[in-house]
Amino acid sequence: MLSCRRSLLSQTIKRKTKNKPKNKTKVKTHKKVSRTRDFIPENMHLEDNEEEVGFNLKSSAPSRSHGVQPLGNLYFNPGAINSRNIGLGTLQILSDELVLEILGLLEGTQLGVLATVSKSFYVFTSHEPLWRNLVLDNLKGRFFYNRSWKVTDISTFHPSFDVSRSARSSGLRVRDFYSDYLFQSWLCANLEMKPEWLERDNIIRKRGISVDDFLTNFEEPNKPVLLEGCMDNWDALGKWDRDYLVNLCGDAQFAVGPVKMRLDDYFSYADQVKEERPLYLFDPKFAEKIPTLGSEYDVPVYFREDLFSVLGNRRPDYRWIIIGPAGSGSSFHIDPNSTSAWNAVIRGSKKWILFPPDVVPPGVHPSPDGAEVACPVSIIEWFMNFYDATKDWKKRPIECICKAGEVIFVPNGWWHLVINLEESVAITQNYVSRRNLLNVLDFLKKPNASKLVSGTTDRINLYENFKNAIEASFPGTIDGLRLKAKQKKMSFWDSVTDSKVGAFKFSF
Repeated sequence: MLSCRRSLLSQTIKRKTKNKPKNKTKVKTHKKVSRTRDFIPENMHLEDNEEEVGFNLKSSAPSRSHGVQPLGNLYFNPGAINSRNIGLGTLQILSDELVLEILGLLEGTQLGVLATVSKSFYVFTSHEPLWRNLVLDNLKGRFFYNRSWKVTDISTFHPSFDVSRSARSSGLRVRDFYSDYLFQSWLCANLEMKPEWLERDNIIRKRGISVDDFLTNFEEPNKPVLLEGCMDNWDALGKWDRDYLVNLCGDAQFAVGPVKMRLDDYFSYADQVKEERPLYLFDPKFAEKIPTLGSEYDVPVYFREDLFSVLGNRRPDYRWIIIGPAGSGSSFHIDPNSTSAWNAVIRGSKKWILFPPDVVPPGVHPSPDGAEVACPVSIIEWFMNFYDATKDWKKRPIECICKAGEVIFVPNGWWHLVINLEESVAITQNYVSRRNLLNVLDFLKKPNASKLVSGTTDRINLYENFKNAIEASFPGTIDGLRLKAKQKKMSFWDSVTDSKVGAFKFSF
């Protein structure tokens, strides 16, 4: 991860002398990577020119966390000594990641005590993900987010403590503290999406096409498409704003990352949070919890054949309500069980990037058997480090911004990344049609399929259960599809030669 984080920080930054308003602070890098680390002056304000690439900070971005600077600044500050190393003592030989891994073993009170040892430990123990893990592990979803994860933890477990003191101390700045890792974490949490990251829109868009056209031109060839107008009759499109959802859902708990939260508590968190990987509400049981939600949308006509339905309540999780603030989303992944999917935006907008099954996105490292996928960088960090490189690829990704009222079709096996450009509400469903049934069965038959099957209580036997249910409900379908697939793959020479008897035949 450190090498990925440093790929941006290894670029040289020019100092400009012209003053700029503080709310227009920018970070600029050369397009060409240099071996010199970043030099980012404390009160730097830079402007664009033709040779530079700019990163704008959000208008609500807080000041740099405790004054932490990228390590490259140390080399442009003659005589400075990294206070990180002084405060860590003999532990200075450890990487920042390893220091934080060790601190992650401590409880909040222990972190508080350690923060008094030195300025360096104060900075490290203030790292927000440490406190986020403590809150989520100890409180599950029973918490009310209060300005930061650290303050949330303190105000919950030590209510007599004056949290305003902690809030004031969060603005303390430590001189000459240099850390690529900590600086990058702050930077990724506070960067705006660059306009050029949003410009490319090369997906095919269709409105009012027939089901046959969709099947022939998109599902059969396994190609993404953005569909317009197919959710115009949804009640959800006109109703699902914050007030309606909060009033309708009341005390119902929804899946948010590793915890469950009420909608009003989640929205309160979303309004305040400034972090690199915001929590994402992604709940597969929303319609069971609040049946009205399930009745206020309809599956678009293109996706109504869903063969997993033959399993009844034994089927894997297949539909989700998705809610998240700007910056939340899903890093690169392939949908489970080799299913295809559709995603309908009800509120807000989403940036999509999709790569075909045979193209692994840069920065993504799947295991040889496909059972596990490592994507060690956050979404915004992927854009910073890898997005520009895809411009020159022979097989460029499919990209689009999907807005409220639009539906995107995600074919099986396609890699995709999604980031919310604003607070967004969406519905997504995974499904199995006759056109990808064989892919699903072949996937489920793999020995490692039990690691990847989503939300089923009978993972090991899912293949047999599904196969038997299909054969009982649609006799001959599987054999017919396999024969059709075999004929489709047959070469010209195979089509005119009978290899068993050596005879020559025509089959035109």
